[in-house]
Amino acid sequence: MVKETTYYDVLGVKPNCTLDELKKAYRKLALKYHPDKNPNEGEKFKQISQAYEVLSNPEKRRIYDQGGEQALKEGGGNGFSAPMDIFDMFFGQAFGAGRGRGRARERRGKDVIHQLSVSLEELYKGAVRKLALQKNVICDKCEGRGGKKGAVETCPACHGNGMQVHIQQLGPGMIQQIQSMCSECRGQGERINPKDRCKQCQGKKTIRDRKILEVHVDKGMVDGQKIVFGGEGDQEPGLEPGDIIIVLDEKEHEMFKRSGCDLIMRMNIELVEALCGFQRVIRTLDDRDLVITCIPGEVTKHGDVKCVMNEGMPQYKNPFEKGRLIIQFLVTFPATIPPEVIPQLENCLPPRPESMIPDGAEECLLMEMDPEQEARRREYKNAYDEDESGTGPSRVQCATH
Repeated sequence: MVKETTYYDVLGVKPNCTLDELKKAYRKLALKYHPDKNPNEGEKFKQISQAYEVLSNPEKRRIYDQGGEQALKEGGGNGFSAPMDIFDMFFGQAFGAGRGRGRARERRGKDVIHQLSVSLEELYKGAVRKLALQKNVICDKCEGRGGKKGAVETCPACHGNGMQVHIQQLGPGMIQQIQSMCSECRGQGERINPKDRCKQCQGKKTIRDRKILEVHVDKGMVDGQKIVFGGEGDQEPGLEPGDIIIVLDEKEHEMFKRSGCDLIMRMNIELVEALCGFQRVIRTLDDRDLVITCIPGEVTKHGDVKCVMNEGMPQYKNPFEKGRLIIQFLVTFPATIPPEVIPQLENCLPPRPESMIPDGAEECLLMEMDPEQEARRREYKNAYDEDESGTGPSRVQCATH
C-alpha cells in the first residue's frame, strides 16, 4: 500500500503500473505540455518530469511508496534534474535543439517520398528506371546565407522568438491568447533585409534543382517496398539533408496475380479438353514458353487447381529460388448439344443413374434464372416491406379536419 499517489496521479497511472506504462504515460504528457508547444504550461511540464524521474527509478519509487515526498527529502533523494534534461534523455536532443530561440528545430531535413509504378515483369526480371525529381538545394551564389554577409538580422516582428502571440477578444472581460509561427521569418527568428537579399534565391537560401535518380528494381521486390537514397532529400542550411524514399507500386497484370512468391492464374479450357486431355502453352513473365499437359483419360474438373514448381516469382536477394505457378482450370461448357449426337455421347460417358418416377407425379418446366438479378429483387422487396411496416423512414401524414 503506497502512502501517497500524487506522482502517480500527475502521470495518470495506477500505483501498481509497470515501467513500460510509466514511459508511455510520460511520453504522451511530455509532448503535450512541452514549453515549445504550450509556453503557459511550464509548471505542469515540471511536475510531469519530476514525477517520472522519481517513479522510473526503482530505489526512489520504493522510498516514495513507503513514505511519500517527505521521505524522499529526508533520504536525500530530492536532487531532481532539470525537466528539459529528462525530456532530452527520453526523446533525444533533436527535439529540443534551438530552444534558445523559443522553438524546436530538427537537425535533419524531412524525407521526400515518391511512388514509382512498376510492372509485374519488372519485379520478376529486375529493371533500372530513371526518375527525374525536383528538390531544394543550397543556393551556390550566397552559399545558403540568403544574402550578403552580415545581412541577417533579428526578426522585428517576433523579436527573434520565431512565434507571434495574438490577442483575441472573446467577450466582455474575456480574451484569448493565440500563438502561431511568425509569418515574417517563418519561425526562424531572423530575417534578411529585402535590399540585401540574394538575387538568385530571393533570400530563401535554397533553389529548386532537377535531379535524375537511377532506381534499381531488384528481382523479387514487392509492392510497397522502399528504396532509400540516403541524403538525397531537400537541402536546408544548418540541417543534414533527409532521404529520398522511392515506394514501389505494383501495377495489376492481365494474366498473373502475385501471392508472396507464388504466381496465380486462371485458365479456361473446353469440355473436350477437360474430358479428353490437352496441351497448353503459357508465356512467362520473362518471355519463355511453358508447355503443360493433361494426358487423355485424366479428367480435369471445373475449379481444379494444379501447380508448376519453381515457375513463380523469384525470391528477393535469392533470385534463383522461385515460388510456384498456380493454375486454376475453368471448364467452358457448351450452351447446347445437337440431339443426334447425344446417343453417341451417352455411350462414351458413365451411365446415368436411373430415376423411378411415381404414378401421379406432376411434370413441371425448368426456367432460366439470374442469381444476381434475383438478389437485387429480394433486396428491393425487403426495403419496400420495411417501409410499409413502419420500420423504415417515417412518413409525413396530412392532418384531416
